[in-house]
Amino acid sequence: MHWYIEVLKKYAVFNGRARRAEFWYFFLFSAVISIFLAVIDEFMGLKFEMGGENLGFLSTLYYIAVLIPYLAVVFRRLHDTDRSGLWILIAFIPLIGAIVLLVFLILRGTEGDNRFGPDPKASEASGTW
Repeated sequence: MHWYIEVLKKYAVFNGRARRAEFWYFFLFSAVISIFLAVIDEFMGLKFEMGGENLGFLSTLYYIAVLIPYLAVVFRRLHDTDRSGLWILIAFIPLIGAIVLLVFLILRGTEGDNRFGPDPKASEASGTW
């Protein structure tokens, strides 16, 4: 839960670096919350139609609320692998782009400082946040 809160605290911080744990724990908690909200939407009948799709009201609000922090943490995660955050655009290439982006998000970050800032693992180990 710590990592989820940390990402939300850095709501629109697109600079710096994010460890794998920060990204993947945020992703995990977001998925769990999304499933929970979708179940509530289903049981309470909080659905609306948009573009031929039935969308849940609460889950849609949640997606909108975490869109910017999600993009920001992906940018910081890419920075940790010494890549520009603009590599997120590769996801627009059907299938292959999403796979390449997933690999980038899984890769270990560069050790030590890189052009995007200090190593987040090193600053965590030394006790500085």
